[in-house]
Amino acid sequence: MQKKIAVLPGDGVGPEITMVAVDILKKIAEKFGHEFTFTEGLIGAAAIDAVGEALPQKTTDLCLSSDAVLFGAIGDPKYDNDPSAKVRPEQGILGLRKSLGLYANVRPIFTFEDFISKSPLKPEIIKGVDFIVIRELIGGIYFGKKGRNAAGTAAFDTNEYTKEEIERVARYAFELARSRHSGKRSASRIDSGVVVPPPQNDGKGKLTVVDKANVLETSRLWRETVREMEKDYPEVTVEYMFVDNAAMQLIKRPSEFDVVVTENMFGDILTDEASVITGSIGMLPSASIGEKTAVYEPIHGSFPRAAGQNIANPIGSILSAAMLLEYSFGMQEEATAISDAVKKALAAGLGTKDIVGENPLGTKEFGEEVSNRI
Repeated sequence: MQKKIAVLPGDGVGPEITMVAVDILKKIAEKFGHEFTFTEGLIGAAAIDAVGEALPQKTTDLCLSSDAVLFGAIGDPKYDNDPSAKVRPEQGILGLRKSLGLYANVRPIFTFEDFISKSPLKPEIIKGVDFIVIRELIGGIYFGKKGRNAAGTAAFDTNEYTKEEIERVARYAFELARSRHSGKRSASRIDSGVVVPPPQNDGKGKLTVVDKANVLETSRLWRETVREMEKDYPEVTVEYMFVDNAAMQLIKRPSEFDVVVTENMFGDILTDEASVITGSIGMLPSASIGEKTAVYEPIHGSFPRAAGQNIANPIGSILSAAMLLEYSFGMQEEATAISDAVKKALAAGLGTKDIVGENPLGTKEFGEEVSNRI
């Protein structure tokens, strides 16, 4: 099979972890007889430094003409620490999401059995954790009107959602909950597949809707809209939870979640919180799916202090490559080969310094160990 993959390394440790994932994909192509063409594009601070804008049109065109996008990370202290900067790295990824219509961000939260002790939470709390957060990605406060008064002493950010925006991401979440309950793969491959095995639920699939409907009008529209959709999914149990309670329950009882759907900002915060369940934010992948080419990326940031030191954990990027193969290309066996290789490397006690105390491997070296096990 021939496929074109756009590679957007970005900033900080982005180039290092992304190149590890590219090498893994090359190994898969060699082993399974595929032909993957990789083309790099600029985004974030790297793009600002090179051409003066965070998302050059050339990068957008590359993504639109590709079969999938592998993304690294963006962010640089010289922009992060300058609130007055007119062009910022984050505008690159926000613009890309909007250009590609990526309304559903899929973030699986799971644990590795061999590294369960690395989590700051007690093993008995996180054992068997297996849930997925669906974050609405191109609406809400991040994309609403914003500004300041003439004196610069007051500022506003507008949180806005339409019924249609809520319906499409909620439908995705409902379908995923139904898919995980049945244990069957849907035609659109929206289940977590290789990343986390389907749970063996005895009852209905479960969908948790996170909002702040006691305060926010947008959250009330979310709740009203999802309630109207419940009748179309009788096999799915739906619960509604305020975001502050959800933040607490993710730590107290994470194993009771199955599929979570929420708005943009809440999803951003909750998924970063949930990443500690695994033990390292460097170990979790994600997929952003919508109207056009899908984007796959680890959930962590650019970690600029570690840039160029070969110490960043590449597992999140490697597993994002596995999601890319499954979700965009339908390559179930190939994706499983990657996730199995990661598990074998971890079972052998291998890892980068964030998860291994003695004899940690570098970013590149850990990637080679995973590749050797494919």
